[in-house]
Amino acid sequence: MADLTVQEQVELIREVFSYANRFQNSTFVIQLDYAILAQESLPDLVKDLVLLRQTGIQIILVPGARGRIDEVLTRYGIPWELHKGVRIATPEAIPFIKMAAFDTANTLLTHLTANSANAVIGNWVKARAHGVRDGIDFQESGIVERIKIDQLRAVLDQGIIPVFPCIGWSAGGRPYNVSSRQLAATLAAELHADKLFFITDAPGLFANEFTVPEGIDLTTEGRVSRMTVNEAREFIDSNPGHSAETMYELIELAYASSIHGVERVHILDGRINGVMLKEIFSNLGMGTMVHANIYQSVRAMRPEDVPDVYRLMRPLVDQGILVQRSEDHLSETFGDYVVYETDGTIHGCAALHQYGGGVAEIAGVAVDTRYSHLGIGHKLISFLINKSKRLGLSRIIVLTTATVDWFRALGFHEGTRADLPADRRSPYDEGRRSRVLVLDLG
Repeated sequence: MADLTVQEQVELIREVFSYANRFQNSTFVIQLDYAILAQESLPDLVKDLVLLRQTGIQIILVPGARGRIDEVLTRYGIPWELHKGVRIATPEAIPFIKMAAFDTANTLLTHLTANSANAVIGNWVKARAHGVRDGIDFQESGIVERIKIDQLRAVLDQGIIPVFPCIGWSAGGRPYNVSSRQLAATLAAELHADKLFFITDAPGLFANEFTVPEGIDLTTEGRVSRMTVNEAREFIDSNPGHSAETMYELIELAYASSIHGVERVHILDGRINGVMLKEIFSNLGMGTMVHANIYQSVRAMRPEDVPDVYRLMRPLVDQGILVQRSEDHLSETFGDYVVYETDGTIHGCAALHQYGGGVAEIAGVAVDTRYSHLGIGHKLISFLINKSKRLGLSRIIVLTTATVDWFRALGFHEGTRADLPADRRSPYDEGRRSRVLVLDLG
């Protein structure tokens, strides 16, 4: 941090603490390609993984073993081949595949132990035969069928890091070689993980190598920074000729994981020092992220919504939390509002009133208490903050009597009446004595 100013260092520390607090007790599933496990930088990566666990994040590790399996089979003269990226595991090969898979898992376990982390390798994966596809018998290659979730959660609750070798077992105890990437995706979906990471030795997904959806977020180098679930689906459909390539496979798995409830899937270049920490604890992404569209239920308010919004606000007005707004007033200002709608029913609303000088006010925030556990208020505020940034605004203010701590958790800080734009000072209600909170967008 030597090149940063003191203020930049302070802001960076604040950002890290903000993310650390947000992700405490979260669950991250992390798949590491074998090429990363063979890197000299592996000890540093493992230190970062242990640091994540120490901050209160539950992590599950899935080491890939393809390179190690290739080495072992070649050394012992066991023939092998791949078909569409899937290994044909013969009965002769499976003992050596098991040896290589557990050897790779033990390598990771050794590094974790060296960093005083409690970790264990387990047999929590049920698998079935891959079967015959395209006339090819995959023999002892398998597909993940289910995970022993209860046993896995018991391990996580003890603060232990589970390590999954790329082996699954049938009900009768027959071992199958499974894809570590598919295993990680299945784990993330069944655990309802907050994040799924694919750590590779590839530089990333670049727009000049694939057909990418229009308007997608790109870095200055042309790397795809992020895409929504819908954009990932469009990417998959637009690149059928790339189906055997690593990045295509990872986007497919990211898409499948996202539609099964994983909110964020990250594809990272594990050769970059500190890439995990930079991706997690900074707004500046280091890889490609596929994410669920948290705003898909947020839309602009329409005139016909006025009665529903009025009814939604009424209980909060009665409690003195919101200022009284008439239906006529809502009809006049509906263009400032957004609503959260699910299945045709409005469960929340919020307004962004703009003033001069790049300042706006978030107001009229109301959420149906029956749905408050869904984080609707946070999504509405986040949506309006992002809208303010797109509009080039520099500051957002909030006047509140009962939700000071909630807005502070979203990044707002204490202000004074002097922070209010001139047009907003005169209507200030002295009787309510609302607190002024400020969010600087610079």
